[in-house]
Amino acid sequence: MPNRSHIQWFRNTTPYINAHRGKTFVVALSGECLESEQLTPILQDLVLLNTLGVRVIVAYGARPQVNEQLQREGRNSLFEQDLRITDAQDLDLIKNAVGKLRHDLEARLSMGLPNSPMQGARVRVCSGNFVMAQPVGVLEGTDYLHTGRVRRVDAVGITKQLAENNLVLLPPLGYSPTGESFNLSLEDVAVRVATDCRADKLIWLMSPDVIRDSDGDPIRELAVSEIHSIKVEKREAVLLQASARACAGGVERCHIIGFESEGGLLLELFTHDGAGTLVSRNLYEQCRQANIDDVGGILELLQPLEANGVLVKRSRELLETEIAQFTVLERDGRVIACAALYTYPEYDSAEIACIVCHPDYRGEDRGRRLLDVLQKEAVNRGLSSVFVLTTQTAHWFIEQGFSEQERSSLPQPKQSLYNLQRNSKVFVKPLLAK
Repeated sequence: MPNRSHIQWFRNTTPYINAHRGKTFVVALSGECLESEQLTPILQDLVLLNTLGVRVIVAYGARPQVNEQLQREGRNSLFEQDLRITDAQDLDLIKNAVGKLRHDLEARLSMGLPNSPMQGARVRVCSGNFVMAQPVGVLEGTDYLHTGRVRRVDAVGITKQLAENNLVLLPPLGYSPTGESFNLSLEDVAVRVATDCRADKLIWLMSPDVIRDSDGDPIRELAVSEIHSIKVEKREAVLLQASARACAGGVERCHIIGFESEGGLLLELFTHDGAGTLVSRNLYEQCRQANIDDVGGILELLQPLEANGVLVKRSRELLETEIAQFTVLERDGRVIACAALYTYPEYDSAEIACIVCHPDYRGEDRGRRLLDVLQKEAVNRGLSSVFVLTTQTAHWFIEQGFSEQERSSLPQPKQSLYNLQRNSKVFVKPLLAK
């Protein structure tokens, strides 16, 4: 018998597959990730992304491998500002370590054994002198020698390779017009490649675990403006600051995923809940629970639709008593969208209502974002379905996975309040358990 849960999961991923097809993702793999037992599954998942039409650029680091090779030679590198001071002898050893990693990665990405996830993939891996570099030079009296910074990225050359469905592999090395090589940081390479190639996502697989708050709970989403307000370990702080630079350079979203998480990359990209920390470049917009100060802003959103008969009229007094059920999107201090969740725990269901966005801010999936937030809240409360009543937005809810049902499918308290004159259609969506 087929596993029905697999079938349903595959169907649920279809919107994500369509959304990601043709997009450019930069994936940064730390040297620690390359030593992890999860590396082979991660590479298989990258090949899967390539197969699904995602344009994949992989940048990789080599710090632990370089440290090991230097130690074998009896050498110890000096670090300043988290940058290795690279002399000529160290550079030769770094080239050897980085080159070995490149060949190992190319070999693993070339696998195609029968009965394996990569059977028949035939991925073409392309690498080369896509990253031009310049020396860091002397900072505060310290000469960094052959340690460099990214000067320029051959975005045209990389884009041509991606258009051929090739996977582009970039080492932490850069080259200068004078024929020199420079040791680069992985963060510098990943951010510059993502911004110069106008990537849609920058994905960090750099630390073993997801970023967590002071209570040990995973941090699922951050706006760039919120980064300064959280306390994390030094390594995580580096990734958050690099993500902020990428977002400032035009990358819409950055994802920080623990590389020890089984299937974390696919869970982050193809499920509602994800498996990592999303950093968004939207500096002025946040999604939060409404409070009493938001009543005026919500009324401003609702009243035009109430006047047109699209929504049932709510008085200020009623809205004040129900404000805890509302979630709002706030941009630069202004409520620009709202939605409400009314739960019926004894019926294992919840109603999603009043999804409204200000006319000036429509067209950027804010309604769907609010819908996703409320669906997740319903799942967190242990409910198995959500429903909506609508007179004019039936098609939109069908596109979000709802299906039309009879009025008798509503919880009994809701049935007793049903307005026959409005004759609203009922749409229901089952929820996947966490």
